[in-house]
Amino acid sequence: MARVVKVFVTLRNHWKKSTVAACALSYGGHWLYGKHCDNLLRRDACLAAREFGRQQISPQEQLKKATVILNPAACRGKANNLFEKNAAPILHLAGMEVTLVKTDYEGQAKKLMELMEQTDMLIVAGGDGTLQEVITGLLRRADHESFSKTPIGFIPLGSHNSLSESLHILSDNQVKHITSATLSILQGETVPLDVLQIKGEKEQPVFALIGLRWGAFRDVASTIKKYWYLGPLKIKAAHWFSTLREWPQVHEASVSYIAPTLRPPDLPEQKPQRPNLMYRIALFVCLSVHNTTSFKLEEPERWDERTLSTLELSIQTQNKNPVQTVSTFYLFFNIYIYIYFYLVATTTKVTGCLNCLLSCLSFSEGAGFYNIDNEEYEAMSVEVRLLPRKLHFFCSAERREQLLTQVL
Repeated sequence: MARVVKVFVTLRNHWKKSTVAACALSYGGHWLYGKHCDNLLRRDACLAAREFGRQQISPQEQLKKATVILNPAACRGKANNLFEKNAAPILHLAGMEVTLVKTDYEGQAKKLMELMEQTDMLIVAGGDGTLQEVITGLLRRADHESFSKTPIGFIPLGSHNSLSESLHILSDNQVKHITSATLSILQGETVPLDVLQIKGEKEQPVFALIGLRWGAFRDVASTIKKYWYLGPLKIKAAHWFSTLREWPQVHEASVSYIAPTLRPPDLPEQKPQRPNLMYRIALFVCLSVHNTTSFKLEEPERWDERTLSTLELSIQTQNKNPVQTVSTFYLFFNIYIYIYFYLVATTTKVTGCLNCLLSCLSFSEGAGFYNIDNEEYEAMSVEVRLLPRKLHFFCSAERREQLLTQVL
């Protein structure tokens, strides 16, 4: 008992050192417990992947070939370590023939896709920038019609993973998020996603899965990192200083669009049966005698124009937020017009949403930049066209049902 009393007396007499030691031990224990939980998640994922690897295949069947495009610079240089710890063991235990290709500089993924040979599946390990480069290089190929049928898997390893919330159930634990995304590739559930083709006057087209964003809020988002020293107040500080520098923050845009068209049904590809020889001969003779060939004049497309004075312009596909976004049309262009009223100690935002049902769009704007899937580009006049159900991505079963429901 005397020893216990002596310990408490010592801790009380050295309360500053005791407080620092208690904080350090608490932090260390919490860190070690987090590492232990991460190891348990990795073990469970590897056990699930081993079950896929134990499945028997016929002697004539070959192992599935998976080509992984990895951006080691993603997530501030941590992507390579995250992939080796969390995703690579799962792919190897599943019995796949994995070909790992690492990019060395920005834009290399586009060139690699031009030289890539046919594979059973394509896996993108990185962030929004890596994914955009891969699909842009894929759809620029001469044989993109056949190559675009290759299923694509996305392992979220970047700082921005916008598409991941549409393909997988989000998790606060990074290890769980990565392992779940990798396991969804093994399960084989795929969903068709729309692609936006964004083309300038001279540049080659850029392809996006989420959309294009241009305006004051995009400009503010690009400056948030400058106020890192303000901690949780950095977002509000960025908006406040941006308002002081420029008011009103109005952007002028000219939009040209065509009337809405219904989304074509998602029918399976079926080759029509060729009629027999006697039927073709009879049809040819009939057409030659009666000269029933007719020509149908196509009506010109009717374009509408609108001039906008807006704070934010956003053009998005239906790939994002599958639970909230529901539509049956060919394309939705959401133009968000934000009006800010700054009063004393209060801020009121009035949002107007104009849903333009379009298949093609071109607009011109002033100087500045816009984001395409969170990647910055210099602002210029562009044409935006939708490619419906162009690419197939691996996803979880829950997200697949939600995405298929909204594109009926």
